[in-house]
Amino acid sequence: MSTCNSFPVVIVTGLSGSGKSTALKVFEDLGFFSIDGLPAGMSAKIAELMIRQDSRYRGLVLGMDMRQLELVESWDEALRELQALCFKPQVLFLEAKRSELVRRYATTRRMHPLESQSLGLEQALEHEKELLSTIRQNADLVLDTTDYSVHDLRRVIQSKWDAIQELGSGMRVHVITFGFKYGVPTEADFVFDLRFLPNPYFDASLKQMSGLDDAVQKYVLESEEGRGFNEKFLEFITYMLPLYANEGRYRITLALGCTGGRHRSVSVAESLLATLKEKGYAVTIEHRHMELG
Repeated sequence: MSTCNSFPVVIVTGLSGSGKSTALKVFEDLGFFSIDGLPAGMSAKIAELMIRQDSRYRGLVLGMDMRQLELVESWDEALRELQALCFKPQVLFLEAKRSELVRRYATTRRMHPLESQSLGLEQALEHEKELLSTIRQNADLVLDTTDYSVHDLRRVIQSKWDAIQELGSGMRVHVITFGFKYGVPTEADFVFDLRFLPNPYFDASLKQMSGLDDAVQKYVLESEEGRGFNEKFLEFITYMLPLYANEGRYRITLALGCTGGRHRSVSVAESLLATLKEKGYAVTIEHRHMELG
């Protein structure tokens, strides 16, 4: 079944209430055949059926969550079965802060799948987070939807899909830029505070630009502090990643922050992105607060 390698299979999972239904609709709009609530153990059979039918769909997207009580127990075996059929399943894991999930459940008045007479909503959310921790750790992409509207989530997934699709084997690196005044990304494995670098915000000619502009990048990275820091920072990251890969680490999320997330963090992140791509890493980038800074 050599043709199956070109047929994408995406699994959308994560914390209940974090936006899985919206994500599935986004993939439907991208031309995927969508199935929600599928038991993990049936995923290989469904994927094989799609191939045999010479599907006109761009791919298959499966929504899985704790409504299927055997999800955690059958997860690894389901992935092995897909890989045995030469599919390369890609996992999108959605999450949000507990306070936001509580607010969403209060708004919809729905019960959490693990909620019971002996387990309240917040306890159910914490238990679910613990149960899904291994799945999260090995996901291809983790998205924190706390600050996303439905339209934001749709935009982010659409913009990330091409990058997700191109990710190869080996260490996956996701780079996030953010503004400290808007909050630190909860999904980050490493957080770097760049507020010591020269700030273009105070230069009237650069204030309205961003770290995507050459003039801002030169201001930040060609200053004495910026040049010295960036050289050592890139050296550190490229030294660190192979060590984590050797330990079996599958994915690393790096968060780079400055005050507003518009100038300094974006400049350094773009330099990091170019370096990691040059070295052959599968890397994605998200400028989370650039338009707010």
